[in-house]
Amino acid sequence: MTSEEEAGLRARLIEAGVDLVTREGAQALSLREIARRAGVSHGAPRRYFPTHLELLSAIARRGFTDLGARAAESVAGSEASSPRAQLTTLGRVYLDFALTNRGMYELMFRHDLLASNRLGLRETSLPLFGALVDLVGQVHPEADAPVVAGALWANLHGIAQLWSFGSLQLASGAEDFVPLLHAALDAHLGPGPR
Repeated sequence: MTSEEEAGLRARLIEAGVDLVTREGAQALSLREIARRAGVSHGAPRRYFPTHLELLSAIARRGFTDLGARAAESVAGSEASSPRAQLTTLGRVYLDFALTNRGMYELMFRHDLLASNRLGLRETSLPLFGALVDLVGQVHPEADAPVVAGALWANLHGIAQLWSFGSLQLASGAEDFVPLLHAALDAHLGPGPR
């Protein structure tokens, strides 16, 4: 098999995994099922990904790349607006991604994948956090921007999880996550314009 064919098969396995996690969730990501959907033998993934964790990391990396691209595009489109408005845009993109790509989102933040750092997965996620830190620093210059950004990110992650469970809708009566996003921004950065 040529190196081009090997790269093509590797990409096909990742694509099959992305499709599977999108359609059926992170719990469906077995090596056997990914291989079946890629149209290869059940042993083939091991030739390109020595461990299941490595294949899952490659799939999660695609999620971080996708989320990062969406975030960069949306914030670039709002560069003329204030850093606070850019943070609001970034928050909306993050929450929308989490709620419309639940399986991928769940996979992306699996502790074992991030802790193993297979394929540089942590480094793939850091630019998005860096953008969040930068914007928090612009909005709140006297704050410890990485700490405030971390707390804000944790808050957004909690909103995403609880909204996907249906808990926040029941508890808050909210019909949309946007008021919760504004409340999180206000809690971490002080009241802002609407």
